[in-house]
Amino acid sequence: MTLAVRVIPCLDVDAGRVVKGVNFRGLRDAGDPVELAARYGADGADELTFLDVTASSGGRDTMIDVVRAAAEQIFIPLTVGGGVRTPEDVDQLLRAGADKCGVNTAAIARPEVIPEIARRFGNQVLVLSIDARRVTDDTPEGTARAGSGFEVTTHGGRRGTGIDAIAWIREVTDRGAGEILLNSMDADGTKDGFDLELIGLAREATNLPLIASGGAGAPEHFAPAVRAGADAVLAASVFHFGQMTITEVKQALAAEGITVR
Repeated sequence: MTLAVRVIPCLDVDAGRVVKGVNFRGLRDAGDPVELAARYGADGADELTFLDVTASSGGRDTMIDVVRAAAEQIFIPLTVGGGVRTPEDVDQLLRAGADKCGVNTAAIARPEVIPEIARRFGNQVLVLSIDARRVTDDTPEGTARAGSGFEVTTHGGRRGTGIDAIAWIREVTDRGAGEILLNSMDADGTKDGFDLELIGLAREATNLPLIASGGAGAPEHFAPAVRAGADAVLAASVFHFGQMTITEVKQALAAEGITVR
């Protein structure tokens, strides 16, 4: 059976508002997250992703309120990430109404948190978020240079880790992640299309569901990402600012013979 490809809007939330920039810089206000969540739910989104981009303790309190309010408005799965460091953080978000939690920096700092969360809540709850960028001549020496050509980054792509992105995908798969959210930092916000090479390499490295993120600029950009190996496609600003709709994306996918919900 062919599973339907999921179309997922992503809302980057800062102090209770949705923001968006290019390569995580030049952030501008994109609206109220609860209102946008309700709109996307009505427009046919298959899931929603909230990312707390400040994730301070104050931001965490704000985010809990946003998650609780949004969960009352929508009837599709909600993933929440940003500042999720411990099983207790996951517990708090699930109680507020999240269905899944995204973990990124905390897993890089302490990979043991992956099996801790998976054992307590089930691996279907754990979305491992990876911000990957291409290794260039300017990239400091590290394991990435000799590996796939892609490096794991933190801090919105501004800080390299020296960890090879594809090797990291294999490791988090083995440790118990339930899903991979793969964001191309090079393509993020550019609207030039997804990084198909990165998606293809990731697909070869894991059998987990793979969400492709970064670079969507037109409805025709989504089908190539699915053909490269994505099980779901995620976008942000193009939805928030009305450049395309969920329906248009699904129509473009269906026109290419790809099953959608």
